[in-house]
Amino acid sequence: MKKGVFSSFADVRSTFSGVDQVGKLTVFNIGGNKARPVAAIHYNREKAYMRAVLTHPEYDRGTWKE
Repeated sequence: MKKGVFSSFADVRSTFSGVDQVGKLTVFNIGGNKARPVAAIHYNREKAYMRAVLTHPEYDRGTWKE
């Protein structure tokens, strides 16, 4: 993320294939889906804020969306 310049979700997706947009948040799938970092990306400010790093079962519960 530090070295990339992302102006949209499509730019993030072209760099990281295991990424999804969930509302205003971006969810990365890493470690064979063992971990799910959730970030709020502000493309206009070129900043990414980590909201949570979850295991797959924690992600599935969905409480992180609240």
